[in-house]
Amino acid sequence: MHQQKRQPELVEGNLPVFVFPTELIFYADDQSTHKQVLTLYNPYEFALKFKVLCTTPNKYVVVDAAGAVKPQCCVDIVIRHRDVRSCHYGVIDKFRLQVSEQSQRKALGRKEVVATLLPSAKEQQKEEEEKRIKEHLTESLFFEQSLQPGKNRAVSSGPSLLTVFLGVVCIAALMLPTLGDVESLVPLYLHLSVNQKLVAAYILGLLTMAILRT
Repeated sequence: MHQQKRQPELVEGNLPVFVFPTELIFYADDQSTHKQVLTLYNPYEFALKFKVLCTTPNKYVVVDAAGAVKPQCCVDIVIRHRDVRSCHYGVIDKFRLQVSEQSQRKALGRKEVVATLLPSAKEQQKEEEEKRIKEHLTESLFFEQSLQPGKNRAVSSGPSLLTVFLGVVCIAALMLPTLGDVESLVPLYLHLSVNQKLVAAYILGLLTMAILRT
């Protein structure tokens, strides 16, 4: 005889509960948001029964706060906010969905969904836009500050030793006598041609421009 395959025993509180969305936001100035829908999914091969609890039940109306979900099906739970006074703005409420097997009473799994009432959808969008602008400005300022120290170091450090050395050599070359100057006391091998002095003058000009830019 074939023995019937037994379903593994489920541990209380360990069964994952799949609910969407996990956060409800109501806007006082937008009546269309006063009604929200929670969707409870049952991906398992056995039926589940559920129950919806709330920390502040006097502020909400939950349609079908208890029921059952067939295997591999889903059910929509309608939640209405019925107290949109300003004293509730920003207050975070919580809904808890408890699921259990139809033949048992113990809760196999739990899932919490937070709910918040805000004064205006437009104000919320404005705050989010301002937040994005501030983040963008902060990033821009960070990059500017990260680049600025390198620039300051270049200014404070001045021209390099190589630049100064080349400049001195070019100035000395221009001060040396030109070929053909017989009255100079400088040895003949230190006399430079006109072309050599032009090259020295050109290099000295480039070095001067580089120093001024730094």
